[in-house]
Amino acid sequence: MRSRKTNIFFGIDWVLILFYFMLVFFGWINIYSATITEEQFNIINFSTEYGKQLIWIGLSLPIILLILLFDAKFYEKYASLIYLICLISLAGLFVFGKNINGATSWYNFGSFGLQPSEFAKAATALAIAKLVSDKQFNLKKLNTQLQAFLILFFPAILITLQPDPGSALVYTAFIFVLYREGLPFYYITIGFITLILFVITLYFGFTYTLIGSLLLFIIILLYFIFYRKKALKKGWIKILGIYFVAAFFIFSVDLVFNHVFEQRHRDRFNILLGKTTDITNIGYNTNQSVTTIASGGLTGRGFLEGERTQGNFVPEQQTDYIFTIVGEEWGFLGTTTVILIFTLFLLRIIQIAERQKSKFSRVYGYSIAAIFFTHFTINIGMVLGLLPTIGIPLPFFSYGGSALWGFTILLFLLIRLDANRSYEW
Repeated sequence: MRSRKTNIFFGIDWVLILFYFMLVFFGWINIYSATITEEQFNIINFSTEYGKQLIWIGLSLPIILLILLFDAKFYEKYASLIYLICLISLAGLFVFGKNINGATSWYNFGSFGLQPSEFAKAATALAIAKLVSDKQFNLKKLNTQLQAFLILFFPAILITLQPDPGSALVYTAFIFVLYREGLPFYYITIGFITLILFVITLYFGFTYTLIGSLLLFIIILLYFIFYRKKALKKGWIKILGIYFVAAFFIFSVDLVFNHVFEQRHRDRFNILLGKTTDITNIGYNTNQSVTTIASGGLTGRGFLEGERTQGNFVPEQQTDYIFTIVGEEWGFLGTTTVILIFTLFLLRIIQIAERQKSKFSRVYGYSIAAIFFTHFTINIGMVLGLLPTIGIPLPFFSYGGSALWGFTILLFLLIRLDANRSYEW
């Protein structure tokens, strides 16, 4: 038993690690294709983006070893402290952070930068797992629900204020994890209704949506008056409260959309909803993205042969829009293969989460499955023009050291927790 504990590689899931290296390698290949020039074909230039990404991949290895070196109980014991440190790092951005492209999301150390929001996801997953695994914790009770929501609220609001709403959106994924652990289903229902109200308000505007909701409220009220008088006597306060909450939400959507969102955010939503057509300005990225993917056909144009990729038709093609390179150079078969690998990767994470004997490890496993799924779905949907551009990276593909390290930490914490079940739990 002692020799097993001293062997950091004992019990680790090699299948998941294989998926990890496959995704990282294929991601780097596409970053290489996006940033290489004809003069650099025969050399590796570490000052370029593909060269820097290669350095970050190399530096991921000691991070992995460090994660595996600590006992799994360490992460459970100090989950709250890790979460607190990440909150402090997020708050510190407003004092020491550097503003890049309108967002104060980075700490700069010379030519090197770190984005703490990428690491906050792992810290939040640990904190949620720590809270939910407490024996006294019961998600059926309102006070415990509030505790869980507060853990999600603090990093999400700090990230939103940077402003980086795309990264903050990822925290909604934890709702499904909490539902898996006992959160009442009506929270999911409220979430979908809220989303529908959000879209309707953006499309029809505050006035028409409010009038429409008032008419619906009157119809529901008449139904109760004529057919459910007893229920109305007992629940009229709830019915009235629901309407006022909905009306307030409609008003807040209108307020945030018109006075908090920047014009570029409003334009992106309007394009997605079909209220505006714009393929030369705000809609340029999405239009070029869809065109570039379509140009790949069935088998693609070949590695380094993508005319639109090499011509830099798609802005930010090495970061948020990297999937366009897969589409053009590797075609439908390539994009299908990437989606299949990601699907198998997610299914493996869920399988590992299910086999955990520790509730802490299981909740953490489902948390990272939800995070990876959200990143993957939103990024692909954004690139295909099905969702608005909100700046969210594709895991292990998009260029960036912070994102790569953040996803690596997320994954290998689970691998370490899973390895521990073999001899301790």
